[in-house]
Amino acid sequence: MTSYSMRKEDAPKQKKWILIDAEGVILGRLAAAVALILRGKTKPTYTPSVDCGDNVVIINAEKVKLTGKKMTDRVLYHHTGYAGGVKERSMGSILSGKYPERAIMKAVERMLPKESPLARKQMTNLRVYKGTAHPHEAQSPVKFDIAAANPKNKRSRAQ
Repeated sequence: MTSYSMRKEDAPKQKKWILIDAEGVILGRLAAAVALILRGKTKPTYTPSVDCGDNVVIINAEKVKLTGKKMTDRVLYHHTGYAGGVKERSMGSILSGKYPERAIMKAVERMLPKESPLARKQMTNLRVYKGTAHPHEAQSPVKFDIAAANPKNKRSRAQ
């Protein structure tokens, strides 16, 4: 018996579109599930070196939840490029700010293989939007309810 290994030429040209509502879902669990879909690990034809995953559309990015005190205590840093230009922001300020979709994008990006052309290609298949509106209705995305997959995925009490 031999193992099946997909070649780059055999990868599906038409990818499925999956719609995920992030309202009330825990950020880390959402990112882990999305990373599996983007890599194609949910398919029987998964090959690590081929982009065989699907396209993912995430809506309601600002309504994602975090456990514990991560909204206030988790601090993320970035550098402006100038001397002494280290800036810090809490996760709560990012999610309530102008671009809350960046929190989900970074969480998913960090769950993909590091610094590889394949990971960059797989990240282009992810689209994250702040509200419920998205421009991908023509692709007729299939709804995937991550909150119903496991009771731990949804944050039940208010934060």
